[in-house]
Amino acid sequence: MIPRTRIRNIGISAHIDSGKTTLSERILFYTGRIHAIEEVRGGGKGATMDFMPEEKLHGITITSAATTCQWHDTQINLIDTPGHVDFTIEVERALRVLDGAVMVLCAVAGVQSQSITVDWQMKRYRVPRLAFINKMDRTGADPFRVVQGIRDRLQLNAVLLQYPIGSEDQFQGVIDLVEMTANYFEGENGENWVKKSIPEPFRDEAQQARDKLLDTLSLFSETMTEMLLAGEEIPKELIWETIRQATLSLKFTPVLLGSAFKNKGVQNLLDAVTLYLPSPVDREVVKTAESVSVYPNPDASLVALAFKLTVESFGQLTYTRIYSGTLKPGDTVYNSRTEQRVQIGRLVRMHANKREEVQVAVAGDIVALLGVDCASGDTFCSGEPLVSLEKMFVPEPVITLAITPKKQEDSDRLSKALNRFQREDPTFRLSIDPESGATLISGMGELHLEIYLERIQREYNAEVYVGTPAVAYRETIRQQATFDYRFKKQSGGPGQYAHITGWIEPTDEPFVFENRVVGGAIPKEYIPACEKGCREAMQSGQLEGYPVTGVKVVLDGGSYHPIDSSELAFRSASHQAIEGAIAKAKPYILEPIMLVEVETPHEFMGRVQGDLSSRRGLLLGSETMQGYTVIRAEVPLARMFGYSTELRSLTSGMATFSMEFACYRQS
Repeated sequence: MIPRTRIRNIGISAHIDSGKTTLSERILFYTGRIHAIEEVRGGGKGATMDFMPEEKLHGITITSAATTCQWHDTQINLIDTPGHVDFTIEVERALRVLDGAVMVLCAVAGVQSQSITVDWQMKRYRVPRLAFINKMDRTGADPFRVVQGIRDRLQLNAVLLQYPIGSEDQFQGVIDLVEMTANYFEGENGENWVKKSIPEPFRDEAQQARDKLLDTLSLFSETMTEMLLAGEEIPKELIWETIRQATLSLKFTPVLLGSAFKNKGVQNLLDAVTLYLPSPVDREVVKTAESVSVYPNPDASLVALAFKLTVESFGQLTYTRIYSGTLKPGDTVYNSRTEQRVQIGRLVRMHANKREEVQVAVAGDIVALLGVDCASGDTFCSGEPLVSLEKMFVPEPVITLAITPKKQEDSDRLSKALNRFQREDPTFRLSIDPESGATLISGMGELHLEIYLERIQREYNAEVYVGTPAVAYRETIRQQATFDYRFKKQSGGPGQYAHITGWIEPTDEPFVFENRVVGGAIPKEYIPACEKGCREAMQSGQLEGYPVTGVKVVLDGGSYHPIDSSELAFRSASHQAIEGAIAKAKPYILEPIMLVEVETPHEFMGRVQGDLSSRRGLLLGSETMQGYTVIRAEVPLARMFGYSTELRSLTSGMATFSMEFACYRQS
């Protein structure tokens, strides 16, 4: 068995089209996991990690894919994640269970909108990361500007560990600033990694870059500081260890260079993954929802998190991270959410969509369970007390479509498809329009729902009519409002009685419930029913019936009847009390605002800005790069439908754009 210290659980994350999947393909090739390189858009079989038909069709990653490979004496469990913001939940749940990450940035575009989102996600789960500046062969590549962008826009202490040997079409390789060697990548697929002395024209620049690196690292090592002051040569082992400790503490971000498509720099990145990113035993102790510490000890009680699931013909495939203990086929464990016993059947290790049987999984492993019935986010454990790992962050949907089956025979197939998708994807929501009875599907964007509509037709052979997109508006309140509501019902036999008092007020959280009842005015067993009634009242607002957000409910008193009071009575009282209070608190409507980033040739800049302004867009600024301009704006989602077609028309098809949810704002 491989020692826990020689395992790396890492993810590759970035803005769309930064080259994540191309990089993953090279990693699999150089580690011997595959024996031929396929391209994302190069015909042939397509990239290994993009195995869904929709991924091959659209040329993008839609679902995160896991694999395992070996680099020298280190096992790398790798998850390739999507770059498109519509599939951000795939990045979210991958980073929730990974120990380290590689953030890929384009050498031309630098820090883009989704780069910022990925950075937030890494910081949310305190994931140490390396930065890899890809596409060094492209016209306009400037790694020094990208590093400055990382420092300015992401507030990371980013420093180059390498110096480029040429750039754009003259990019030949990299100079390792730790070992001070020139690295070249020869052979048909760059498989021959050759180290030579640094070419004369680059020696002074490389030395200056090394001095800057050592100066930054000396802040994290007293030994290095003393050696620098004494003018002594710093051994590479000390530099490696200092980089590693600074990276693990989230105070330093090593930056590497390369061109995955041109097969340059990937082997250096693999070395950096093994040298600088954490093993399972290096990561911070995992805390459960009950504030219990979980250590990565194979001999301790089992604690494992089901972080992703897919429903297939043979049953459910559950991707699971083992945080503590050991798991084997045939073991019986507990699901802490349902408090039910679960028997483990088969364990497999994933290689994209292929499976390899394993007989044991221990703390630090990422495996998949076959045929286990559970939900995404469930915790499996073997000992007492039962514990629950903290849930991952799930963003709210921003767009809704109404769909109806074209034929009666499509109805059952559609129902099966929608129930499966809702089970697999926490950001895909299902509801029924109370007025029309139509089925409503909600998601993170137009592409998100478009992919699911394609899958409904391809996988379930169901044809549907699709309504026009609807924006997921919200309602909120401006001010505090009190409630003092008495619920009484008498219709023969036992009656219903509940009385609650308190107030509501605006908050930055979606919903907060605070119990300040003292002296037993409301029995403790009825408090959860009060909270449930409040949550039900938040599902439909007073203005247009949109869900209500940003409300804090404070329950401070009330009364009860020893015979007529019940959970149902307090739930009903709370529901009606909060509805009345919201109506008094000056409610107003919020609309989703999107952060839009447009890359356009300079000559179309005025047209694009004018069009964004006409869509009620707030221009945030622009950045000029070689040959094109990047324009950033905040625009209401309601005005962005069909924007891709309009942008093509405005710019003769030469501009591209990306957008992601920014905030809710008064409409």
